[in-house]
Amino acid sequence: MSDKRTIGMWLYKNGGGDAIGKKIIKKLKERNILTIDNINLRDAMARNKNIVHNGIKLNKLDLFFSYNAGEQTIYQTYLYQALNRMIPMINTYDAFALTEDKFQTSFVLRNAGIKTADYRLFHRDDSQAKLYKILKKWGGMVYKPTNGWGGTGLTKIENSDNLQSLFPTLNQSNTREVFVEKFINYDNTDFRVDIVDGQYVGCYGRKAGGNDWRTNVTSGGSVFMRECNDDVLKVAINAAKACGTDIAGVDIIYDQEKEEYVVLEVNGIPAFATPEQEKMGLNFNDKKIDLIVNLIDRKTH
Repeated sequence: MSDKRTIGMWLYKNGGGDAIGKKIIKKLKERNILTIDNINLRDAMARNKNIVHNGIKLNKLDLFFSYNAGEQTIYQTYLYQALNRMIPMINTYDAFALTEDKFQTSFVLRNAGIKTADYRLFHRDDSQAKLYKILKKWGGMVYKPTNGWGGTGLTKIENSDNLQSLFPTLNQSNTREVFVEKFINYDNTDFRVDIVDGQYVGCYGRKAGGNDWRTNVTSGGSVFMRECNDDVLKVAINAAKACGTDIAGVDIIYDQEKEEYVVLEVNGIPAFATPEQEKMGLNFNDKKIDLIVNLIDRKTH
């Protein structure tokens, strides 16, 4: 096999992503790895045995690196799955699909011995009686759409009135499943721990804004500097491994009632630190870039 390799990449451009992409491309070039950038599978077409984008047969590449959460469509992920049958990916389609689904992620983590919030999943047609019973047992819970990101659709349910107002939404939705988690008593902050290739990259905290309980920045949360202790790091590394992710951002909170760390979510496309966050002191971007370049180098050999 020739040492000259060619990969495809699709990385988000906003929030400093454009500069990050250029650094990755430069470092890969130093290793004799050519990058074809801006491969948006939305513009690709499957033709017989090939998936083609701007005249390039993507299934002939040595690897595809897709890193854009905000612009994913069903069509793109459908081709992502097909392409991963032919060439290596970061992350693999299976890992990507798993971390996109909150129930599947929790199910895998629990079976790997990793703490998550207690949860239930059941068919929507059976939801009303079961939800009332669960609310009485738990005292409080959170309804979560199984897919989606940024806190969209999360609903905190503390009493019967909250629960009653949820039913019209469920009845109008196209989903057939209902996923709820026990509400965890925590301090409205979390740890976001970045892991690449099983190695620690960086950590920061997020704090819910105002009277909200969601720490997601898109829901009004804010980022602050936070150290990662050994217990948090161990949970994060084990969660990333259990989900089969090459790259993961693991969201962890501290359960004040059980006095233990709990994984809320595993994000398969965790953002790099933005220029504003770098000014705050979040300086893990260069380390993350180097680990990704090393990973691409190894996976394409």
